[in-house]
Amino acid sequence: MNPLTERYVGSRSSLISPADLAAHAGDLPVPRPHTDAELASLLGLLAGPGPGQRTGTVVVGHSRDDASRAAAQAFEDAWTARGGRVLAVVDWPETAASWLRPAKRLTAQTPDAWVIAASVPGFAQLARRLRLSTDFEPARTVAFASLNTPRLSALAGPGTLSGLRGASADGGTWDVREAWDTFRPTTEANG
Repeated sequence: MNPLTERYVGSRSSLISPADLAAHAGDLPVPRPHTDAELASLLGLLAGPGPGQRTGTVVVGHSRDDASRAAAQAFEDAWTARGGRVLAVVDWPETAASWLRPAKRLTAQTPDAWVIAASVPGFAQLARRLRLSTDFEPARTVAFASLNTPRLSALAGPGTLSGLRGASADGGTWDVREAWDTFRPTTEANG
């Protein structure tokens, strides 16, 4: 078992220790501007496999960095242009005392799905709080490429994000199964 996750399993805290964050600091991607292919893939992930199964309502969450803000806004614009409803847009800082406030804001309403554009350290801790204190369901969540790293699962803890799906910058997709990330290139994702 990952030493990061061993400490988390018995803990009721959403905070990741500064030492654990520092140990992975060089391995964590920084949010970059989203691509058109990424946005299209993310929208596709929210479409159901058959008629009448399309997601209608979403809550959008994002870190406060420029790339995450822009990605969240682009998603909101594209989603509403397609007739979807955004119930709330929630942002959060990279550090917080407990992450409870943004967690409660993200889950105050019951959307069909959550859409996340964020940096790894902040979202990993927020995800831990979401799982400890709310009815958040990672399987109803899609994310931008900024979270496309196995380090997210390691920092968040075992099973915390199982079911999370996302888009990669090239239009491919990825998902989290237990503590493993699965990546699909564009051709496999769209074909």
